[in-house]
Amino acid sequence: MSAAWIRGVAMVLAATLATGACDRLRRELPVPTAEEARAFYANASGLAGVELSGNVVEVRVRQPLAQLRRGGSLWARVGPYVYLFTPGTRDLFEAYPGVAAARVITIAPDGTEIARATLLRETMNEILWRRSLNLLGHALHEGTQRPSRLEDLVDWGESHTEYVYNPTYVPE
Repeated sequence: MSAAWIRGVAMVLAATLATGACDRLRRELPVPTAEEARAFYANASGLAGVELSGNVVEVRVRQPLAQLRRGGSLWARVGPYVYLFTPGTRDLFEAYPGVAAARVITIAPDGTEIARATLLRETMNEILWRRSLNLLGHALHEGTQRPSRLEDLVDWGESHTEYVYNPTYVPE
């Protein structure tokens, strides 16, 4: 037997083993159905829909026009983070290890996209989740009286997510 033939057989065996390992990993990392993912956001006001885009859970939420008029670009920017940094997202990641990211897209009543933010699974650990939930709690309870609480959540969100804002609602 030649060395080239032995190398060829070794490469075929390695590829076969790698394929089997990939299949096993896919089976071990479950991804929810859209309906199962929706259950993690069932209490979200304005929930317009939950879909899967590969292994990314996309949550669409209607943001009230009055909120945008009253709070302007700050409310447009904070919108996705109010739904992204929740116990529901944390629990979704824990329940479904195959989910790579969660994306929240806020939309105006007419369906226009206001903002989107994507949180990658590996971004957060338990300490960061605790901080996220703390910031969210302050924003929800004190944000109207103290807009700085909303700014804190926006700053946190912008430093931990991939985000895009519609320039109509958030001028550059």
